Amino acid sequence: MTRTLLTGVFLAAAAYGQPMPSDYEQAMKTLGKQGDFKDKVLKINIPRNDLKVTIDGIATPTPFGFGGWLALTKGTGGMDVMMGDLVLLEDEVNPVMSALLENGLEVTAIHNHFFFESPRIYFMHVHGHGKAADLAKNAKPAVDLIGKVPQTHQSTVTGGSGSVSTGQIDTAKIAGIVGHTGEQNGAVYKITIGRADLKVMEMGATINARMGLNTWAAFFGSDANAQIAGDVAMLADELTPVLKALRSNGLNVVAIHHHMTDTKPAIYFLHYWGTGPAEKLATGFKAALNELAKGKKAN
Repeated sequence: MTRTLLTGVFLAAAAYGQPMPSDYEQAMKTLGKQGDFKDKVLKINIPRNDLKVTIDGIATPTPFGFGGWLALTKGTGGMDVMMGDLVLLEDEVNPVMSALLENGLEVTAIHNHFFFESPRIYFMHVHGHGKAADLAKNAKPAVDLIGKVPQTHQSTVTGGSGSVSTGQIDTAKIAGIVGHTGEQNGAVYKITIGRADLKVMEMGATINARMGLNTWAAFFGSDANAQIAGDVAMLADELTPVLKALRSNGLNVVAIHHHMTDTKPAIYFLHYWGTGPAEKLATGFKAALNELAKGKKAN
């Protein structure tokens, strides 16, 4: 009888998960979230139950694809690896990103999973390694922001009422700050910088700036009130320093992804946008270029 009962207990444990390490239990308590431990992985749930999402007008429940998470598993040397995918509204993306970066964690992708959803939702992939207690502590400031960032922008579905008046931008001054000259196309001044230092090949062909291997910044507006938008091409180890440079200068990161597959080395592309005085925007872009220059020397 005793043997039968013990067998039943072990089968139940196998069905409902493995015994959870004590440091993982503490990680959940630190974050104030629930999760489960299976296949040697703690998965902490961060669902967006606070959102009422419609996709193309269809009311859609959270489990359909709006359940954020963080996962922990044991690595070598007593270290843990953390990965995750956070579900965020537009106004939450950059504050959450800054909280992650400021606490030693990495952001490895930002993208969308749907079209025609309301409110508009982005997905941010997170990475880190260290002790479970430290990873939870470092993730907490970002997790605590989710659902609590004021929604200051009007819905992108209906459009906003803001505008940037077209005026004269001192392009010579912008070029001086950035260290590269650009081209004028109507009301837009655009600076494009190739990555000739990266020897990227595709089927024997050299992929150069004209093929899209470049970093650029476009300026529109006036000296006092302008917009900047652009793309940064970089290696994996350049990503986090560039993110920190852009965010510390008030520029918004809107996407991190690939433009090419099966290239060696792998290249990441980061799209950004911001508003403000043209000189300040140019200074933010230059800060990102400075990080790329450090990466070139290191590589």
